[in-house]
Amino acid sequence: MPWGLKRFQESGHSHFVTFSCYSRRPLLTADNAKRIFELALERVRRSFGLCVYGYVVMPEHVHLLVSEPERGLLADALKSLKQGVSRRLVAGAPFKPGVGLSGDLPEHFWQKRYYDLNVRNYRQFVEKLRYIHRNPVKRGLCERPEDWDWSSFRQYAIGCEGRVEVECEWTARRRERAAGTLCPAVELPHSSQKRV
Repeated sequence: MPWGLKRFQESGHSHFVTFSCYSRRPLLTADNAKRIFELALERVRRSFGLCVYGYVVMPEHVHLLVSEPERGLLADALKSLKQGVSRRLVAGAPFKPGVGLSGDLPEHFWQKRYYDLNVRNYRQFVEKLRYIHRNPVKRGLCERPEDWDWSSFRQYAIGCEGRVEVECEWTARRRERAAGTLCPAVELPHSSQKRV
């Protein structure tokens, strides 16, 4: 770890995490690559007992809003995630032109380090979640957050289940219904839902 860099893990805070592809190359441009990332994130979520509050997969980087894991350290969970994706995309996956990555595959898939900000209050949480969901629009990749298939936005907006289980109001309601603890009369109509 470089001199002066401190990670505040095991603090009980949520974390806003960003990591980039090697040399900021757009290695996550293909739908197949983004799908592999999402599947790896879901595997890590389950393995480490991580709560994923939000995410977006961009062509050359990823943003996550996550809890600290129940098992292990956040650094270990992120290492497992990055290794799983890179092994699948660089070493293990047979790519065909137009299906996987474009151009020559790099020796390294990810930058070695990641950015980690402890989210200490609700205001910061909402700010980071909005940033995550608006990132594709800001970059000109789509017109509205709901048009980007590779984020958690639709799960917050309309409860659409994705490849990654995201901790949001809709997920909590599904769990309550499955456990039989939610009375149907308590459910709120879509128009009264808060949008984040």
